[in-house]
Amino acid sequence: MTTKAESPEGEKLTLRHKIHTEPLTQILDEIDDSIRLANEAAKNARDAAEEARRAGEKAANEAARVAAEAIAKVDEAVKSALKLAELVKQAGMDAANAYQKRISGKQGS
Repeated sequence: MTTKAESPEGEKLTLRHKIHTEPLTQILDEIDDSIRLANEAAKNARDAAEEARRAGEKAANEAARVAAEAIAKVDEAVKSALKLAELVKQAGMDAANAYQKRISGKQGS
């Protein structure tokens, strides 16, 4: 920022910095305000990060719970399928044995 001013002798001066045109107390107040705003922004960022962390933990816990429920259901389905497969296997063996007996009985008669 360039500012034109006159010296006490009437010479024209070109002042380039705020410190040449504004009182130091005003500049210091602006610095204090900037620091306060930066601190508030940092606190807001920390609060937002903490809230995001809690939300992430909650989501992870919920996902783990849902996954555990799904695994339990799949486990039950697999156990049922294995029981049915065992029954089908046994029925097949019984049918094969019955067929063998019928064939054996026909050949022996």
